[in-house]
Amino acid sequence: MNERRNYTSAILGLGLLLAIGMAAAAFILGVQAKKAVSGQQSITVKGLAEKPIQADSAEWQIDIVVTDATQAGALKKLALEQNVVEAFLKEQGLEASTWVADVEQLLPHYEEVFVKDIPRQVQNGYDAIQTIHVTTNDLVKITAANKALLQLRIDNHPVTARSPNYLVSNLEEIKMSLIADATKNARMRATEFVKQDGVKVGVMKSASQGAFYILPVSGQVSDDSYGGTYDKSTIDKTARVVVTIVYNID
Repeated sequence: MNERRNYTSAILGLGLLLAIGMAAAAFILGVQAKKAVSGQQSITVKGLAEKPIQADSAEWQIDIVVTDATQAGALKKLALEQNVVEAFLKEQGLEASTWVADVEQLLPHYEEVFVKDIPRQVQNGYDAIQTIHVTTNDLVKITAANKALLQLRIDNHPVTARSPNYLVSNLEEIKMSLIADATKNARMRATEFVKQDGVKVGVMKSASQGAFYILPVSGQVSDDSYGGTYDKSTIDKTARVVVTIVYNID
C-alpha cells in the first residue's frame, strides 16, 4: 500500500517538474522570438547635406616650347622667352615667390615628310621646353593673368597655359561637417517615413558614407578624385555628402 502511495507521489512530482520545465522553456523561447522579431524591424534611409563653398587657392601651369637647329640655339631662345613670361607675371601682380620653373628639357624636334607618298618622321633641330608652375591665394590675379596671356600668343611668343585649378584647402573639415548634417537629415527622413505607423525610430544600427562631391554651382562634373567628384575649374562650388543609415524601429 505504501509502495503504491510512494509510486503515485513520484509520478505526480515528475509531472509537476515537467510542467514547470515546459513553461520555463516556452517563456525563454517566447522572449528569444520577441527579440528576433524586434531585431528584424529596421529602416534604411539616405541622408543628404550640401553647402556652398569657395576655392581659396589656385594652381596655374604655363608651358614654353621653342625650336632651333642646334641645342645651344634652342636653349638660348628658351631663356629669352622665359624672361618674357616672368616679366608678364610680374606685370600681373604675381611675385616671383608665387612661381617655380621646372628644369629645362631638350628633345629632338621631328617633322613629318613624305618619301614616295609615305609619311616619315625626320629629325629637324631641337625643342627646348620650360614649364612654370604658379601657386597663389590671389584668385583675382590668377584669373586675370590667364585671360591676359592671350596677348603673349598674339605677339608670337610660343607659350600655352592650362586653365587654373581652383582648390579648397579645408576639404576634410568641410567633409566632417557635412557628414554630421547628413546624419541629422537621415534621422529626419526616417522619422517622417514611420510616423504614420505609430512607431519610433530607434538607435542607429549601421551607417555608411557615400562619395564626397565638390561640384561647380552649375552642377556639371569636370574631374573625379577625392573619393567622388572634385571640380577644380570654378571658384564658387557646392560641397555634397550622401550617407546611408539603418535605424532600428521601436
